[in-house]
Amino acid sequence: MNTDYDVIIVGLGPAGATLARLLAPHMRVLALDRKTDTSGQKPCGGLLAPDAQKALARFDLTLPNGVLADPQIFSVNVLDLDSGLSRRYQRFYINMDRHKFDRWLRSFIPASVRTEENAVCTHIHRKENDGFTVQWRGTDKTLSASARYIVGADGASSLVRQTFFPARHIRRYTAVQQWFQNGNPSPSYGCVFDSQNTDCYSWYLSKDGYWIFGGAYPVQNSRAHFENQKQKLASYGFDFSRPIKTEACQVLRPATGQLDAPARNGVFLTGEAAGWVSPSSLEGISSALTGARLLARALQSSRPEKTYNLLTLPLRLKLQGKLFKCPFLYRPFLRRMIMQSGLRAL
Repeated sequence: MNTDYDVIIVGLGPAGATLARLLAPHMRVLALDRKTDTSGQKPCGGLLAPDAQKALARFDLTLPNGVLADPQIFSVNVLDLDSGLSRRYQRFYINMDRHKFDRWLRSFIPASVRTEENAVCTHIHRKENDGFTVQWRGTDKTLSASARYIVGADGASSLVRQTFFPARHIRRYTAVQQWFQNGNPSPSYGCVFDSQNTDCYSWYLSKDGYWIFGGAYPVQNSRAHFENQKQKLASYGFDFSRPIKTEACQVLRPATGQLDAPARNGVFLTGEAAGWVSPSSLEGISSALTGARLLARALQSSRPEKTYNLLTLPLRLKLQGKLFKCPFLYRPFLRRMIMQSGLRAL
């Protein structure tokens, strides 16, 4: 089979960058990313959860100071707007700059991997004699390449998933986030529940002299829900005047039965493109790193699709298991009972 590469990876977030690094010594790899070094800030809180810290530790990686953000906060304030209750719980997140974190992971990709930034994939099709051709729009021209395998690591709105898994629909939300000059109360990390505006949650935190507020909202009228929630929070003393910038993107939150096998006929999904996001917390970095490690192992096996589907089964079951936690977080009555009980976890 005449192909330019063994693998083409679409997307260079944590999953794609890690996979490219792991495959480099063994396969010919092309990695495409629509972001550039100065663009692509994803609207997320930028907190590294304990599961993600463990996933990094498996690679013997430690975060450099340049990736960390100030301050480091070791508790979360849970604010329930339905009941008016507020409780503080101990948590061990790492506050970081998400864009710098992604760039740091990309810095480990060897020069043997061809990487294309500002590359917007426009078309992917299967060749008659097996393999795939990918076409993308670069800075000043349209390019194409072929490969034996295609990996979709291209996030919530994955072109790879839409092209080769068109029947796979994963529950979607719109994440909206705004940055402010830090004029709010003492630096803190907070989690907000408000069933009137979203059946998911919102967050606020301090980061390098700024204060951030954001949340995941229903796709329809997401900005209206965001603004309504800001109005409700203003009565709690939060200052939302003079936002510096507003960010938004699509996020996935898998429901029951939406985490099917991620590989079929030479196409592999990983990270958020596969729907591997915690339905309770929306955390996805740990699954992205773990999925990339498993996919690198599978692609070097004699039956990569079957191997990958089997290797990722525990990961998919773990994410499905987090659905059992959701009622205690997102049903107002159960959440109020837990918060009133004084339990040390929510």
